[in-house]
Amino acid sequence: MSRPIALPRRALLAAPLAAPALAQPRPIRVIVPYAPGGQSDTVMRLIAPGMGEVLGTTIVVENRPGAGGAIGAGVVAAAPPDGQTLLIDSFGFVVQPLIQRGLSFDYATAFAPVVQLVALPYVLVVRRDFPARDLAGYLEAARRGSVQYGSPGVGSIGHLAGALLAHRAGVRLEHVPYRGGADAARDLAAGNLDSVMGTANSLRPLTLDGRARGIALTSARRMGSMADLPTIAESGFPGYDLTSWNGLFAPAGTPAPVIARLAAAADAALRDTTRRERLAASGNEPVGGAPEEFATVVRRDAAVVRELVRETGLRID
Repeated sequence: MSRPIALPRRALLAAPLAAPALAQPRPIRVIVPYAPGGQSDTVMRLIAPGMGEVLGTTIVVENRPGAGGAIGAGVVAAAPPDGQTLLIDSFGFVVQPLIQRGLSFDYATAFAPVVQLVALPYVLVVRRDFPARDLAGYLEAARRGSVQYGSPGVGSIGHLAGALLAHRAGVRLEHVPYRGGADAARDLAAGNLDSVMGTANSLRPLTLDGRARGIALTSARRMGSMADLPTIAESGFPGYDLTSWNGLFAPAGTPAPVIARLAAAADAALRDTTRRERLAASGNEPVGGAPEEFATVVRRDAAVVRELVRETGLRID
């Protein structure tokens, strides 16, 4: 009969202590509330590996599109506030409360800003035979007759940027909404549309091969892959600034130290030279920073949108 093997007392004491060291941290889930391959999805999948490396865990990127982003946002709003489920969203985050009705959560109170990942200026581009080469000429054409501008959709930053410009300049611009920036860019290249307010990622290829002409940026300062263009602000409209962004949010109530750790990990990932170059190539400017800085951006942009809707009576629902 075999006898049981007696372990030394030191090994018996050490065995229970060694087990936790083998356990891996739970993966962090980041919900992208839009379809795969879009701006938010691309940015998150580029940053996720760097964040995971800093945090010592895996970042799982999950697409939950629908209802302009509200379906994915609802998943995160209902998640435990432990830092394990995050939302990456865009400027649309501050527009959705004015569009969606009957949501089970409140965008203003359901989330805690974590970190701004990138800033992304929109650009005003005209068809190649449009009779204007600068913003003054573009607005003069609008004063003489109807000028169309396409955007990625109702309530998009492109839509709002055109409405704000028309309001500030006292002209009429006819908004033509599309299902996405690529669709608007195709019509512009074909000469079926006067102009587009869209991302540099969608429109820069048209300007490089002469199928369209860049006019101005919507950001407060020159930035992104089309920084050779002037801004609308410096072209006669000081204070004009509608800059898109992508940033991370956690469920409200997530402890501040957890949010700070997540923000620091994203910040470290954004400092990687190769990652910064890849972001810049698609028109994104890496940002990073503290949660409070991102919260300030979100509050400011929400106020801008509310004021624009109030002053112009713009319908975005």
